[in-house]
Amino acid sequence: MPPQASLNIHRSSKLALPGIAHGFFGREGGVSQGIYASLNCGPGSRDDKAAVAENRARVVDAILPGAQLATLAQIHSPVVHVVGEDWDTYPQGDAMVSATPRRMLGILTADCAPVLFADARARVIGAAHAGWKGALGGVLEATIAAMEGLGARRSDIRAAIGPCISQANYEVGPEFAGKPGMTRFLVPGRSPGHFHFDLEGFAAARLAEAGIHNVAKMGLCTYPQEGGFFSFRRTTHRGESDYGREISVIVLNP
Repeated sequence: MPPQASLNIHRSSKLALPGIAHGFFGREGGVSQGIYASLNCGPGSRDDKAAVAENRARVVDAILPGAQLATLAQIHSPVVHVVGEDWDTYPQGDAMVSATPRRMLGILTADCAPVLFADARARVIGAAHAGWKGALGGVLEATIAAMEGLGARRSDIRAAIGPCISQANYEVGPEFAGKPGMTRFLVPGRSPGHFHFDLEGFAAARLAEAGIHNVAKMGLCTYPQEGGFFSFRRTTHRGESDYGREISVIVLNP
């Protein structure tokens, strides 16, 4: 296994809390090849399954060796799962919460926004996959409510919005102008009747409206190749057959 320094891990000072470890990973430091190079952590891709398993193991070892990684079959929904001791599957959904040490929550993305949550006082964590559809559908609010169900207090919850596509690279169609709450996050696009959408800003606003005011916007765009992230939109523009997924994780230390 290569040294941890070969992994590109972004961290937020908002989540630098006692008893909690986290990381937003780029695509470096893994074993996948070709269009999946190199730290593809998405089992839903057509990458070699053994390579994906090794990449996910490297993520765990970089954050908290011996932890057990939980991820979901993400469907752009507001569905939240509570991760406890008996977690051993990949259910459909787009967010997880936990109060169980060593259960690492992992969100897979390739342009959508990964959002990590923590209440250090209550020792409750959360992780959500927030594309425009999930954010509009309430996945962030549902995650907060589920954390409260485990004893978290809304006033104590901190959040960080990780790597996602930036407004400059996210052109959307005219139908976005009619979606509730989105108008102020749109600017005119290059094509007539099209707009550029600020996904990160929209997610941050939803969190603020839900009473979460300790929020970090990391400002990391997934689209540019030199940025070091997987991007569904970049892959689509290049006509590539598939794409990898980066992972963002959070875990309670024992």
